[in-house]
Amino acid sequence: MLPLNLGRCAKQTVDCSRVEWSHPVATARGSVTFQSGERTQPAGEAGVPGFTLSPASPIKLTIVMTELAQHYLDDALQTFRDYKKLAQGALRQISDEDFFKTIDEETNSIAVNMKHMAGNMISRWTDFLTTDGEKPERDRDIEFVMLPGTTKDEMIAYWEKGWRCVFDAIGPLQAEDLMRTIMIRGQEHTVLQAINRQLAHYAYHTGQIVFLAKHFKSNEWQSLSVPRNKSAEFNAYLEQKMKESSAAPRETRLDEVMDFAARNRER
Repeated sequence: MLPLNLGRCAKQTVDCSRVEWSHPVATARGSVTFQSGERTQPAGEAGVPGFTLSPASPIKLTIVMTELAQHYLDDALQTFRDYKKLAQGALRQISDEDFFKTIDEETNSIAVNMKHMAGNMISRWTDFLTTDGEKPERDRDIEFVMLPGTTKDEMIAYWEKGWRCVFDAIGPLQAEDLMRTIMIRGQEHTVLQAINRQLAHYAYHTGQIVFLAKHFKSNEWQSLSVPRNKSAEFNAYLEQKMKESSAAPRETRLDEVMDFAARNRER
């Protein structure tokens, strides 16, 4: 029996011996491959980890795998949006002076972190599927230099331009795009790998932005995460919220945390 319970997919139990697939499929060793055709699953052979395929009528895994791929794309896009929201929650708390301030000679300012992120975004996500992610016109080194006369408004506008490139590139992607090959600095990446690469990169710099803002605000910092010694209260808050809003659209994880933090500041 093959219990299918992947992401948002409805749980169901099916039997299969001959598996027909299109893009993508899970192989017997748990990897994912994009092919077309069919294969016979010998009785007792292991399928996706945790699944056993037994002889029965043919089925198609296409719908399940397509929903899994779309679930990944939706979650990745929301995670990018959460990174932006987290950084902006930090930006709202700092002065213009702190925006450009460095804490030592080796540390980048918040402004420089944002400039670098935006430069990376514009290069990586412009014509994402058809051109190399390292554009010839990009000057990465200058992203770490704050030129005289640069204003906070200019940096915010550049930051917004970068994020628009991210959202405009990922939003239209379909499940079948995940295993397409794109290039970054002449190296092949699947679309999935490229997305994961940027998720990790932007998380790194978002963390730096939040850390610097928290350092500058010190005791006046308004938490963007679960406040200290409030974990038990947060768990109870989530439990109560789920009971009250089971039929309503659920907030993102970050929204729930930031809402709880704001409620604690108001007490």
